Amino acid sequence: MPTVLRLGPYRFFFYAGDADEPPHVHVERDEDKAKFWLEPVRLQT
Repeated sequence: MPTVLRLGPYRFFFYAGDADEPPHVHVERDEDKAKFWLEPVRLQT
Protein backbone atom coordinates (compact mmCIF):
# COMPACT_ATOMS: atom_id res chain seq x y z
CA MET A 1 0.00 0.00 0.00
CA PRO A 2 2.11 2.92 -1.21
CA THR A 3 1.46 6.11 0.75
CA VAL A 4 0.82 9.11 -1.50
CA LEU A 5 0.45 11.77 1.20
CA ARG A 6 0.38 12.22 4.96
CA LEU A 7 -1.64 15.23 6.06
CA GLY A 8 -2.04 15.62 9.81
CA PRO A 9 -3.60 12.38 11.09
CA TYR A 10 -4.63 11.26 7.57
CA ARG A 11 -2.79 8.85 5.28
CA PHE A 12 -3.67 8.80 1.57
CA PHE A 13 -2.72 5.60 -0.25
CA PHE A 14 -3.63 3.20 -3.04
CA TYR A 15 -3.52 -0.53 -3.68
CA ALA A 16 -1.60 -1.63 -6.76
CA GLY A 17 -4.15 -4.44 -7.27
CA ASP A 18 -7.12 -2.05 -7.69
CA ALA A 19 -6.51 -1.66 -11.44
CA ASP A 20 -9.95 -3.07 -12.35
CA GLU A 21 -11.72 -0.16 -10.58
CA PRO A 22 -12.03 3.49 -11.62
CA PRO A 23 -9.21 5.74 -10.31
CA HIS A 24 -9.56 6.27 -6.57
CA VAL A 25 -7.60 6.86 -3.38
CA HIS A 26 -7.96 5.36 0.08
CA VAL A 27 -7.81 7.60 3.16
CA GLU A 28 -7.07 6.28 6.62
CA ARG A 29 -7.13 7.83 10.09
CA ASP A 30 -6.49 5.55 13.04
CA GLU A 31 -8.75 2.53 12.38
CA ASP A 32 -11.19 4.38 10.09
CA LYS A 33 -10.93 4.15 6.28
CA ALA A 34 -12.67 5.71 3.29
CA LYS A 35 -12.37 5.42 -0.48
CA PHE A 36 -12.75 8.42 -2.79
CA TRP A 37 -13.31 8.05 -6.52
CA LEU A 38 -11.30 10.68 -8.39
CA GLU A 39 -13.39 11.38 -11.49
CA PRO A 40 -15.86 12.64 -10.66
CA VAL A 41 -14.76 13.15 -7.06
CA ARG A 42 -17.13 11.29 -4.74
CA LEU A 43 -17.08 9.13 -1.63
CA GLN A 44 -17.68 5.42 -2.13
CA THR A 45 -20.93 4.40 -0.46
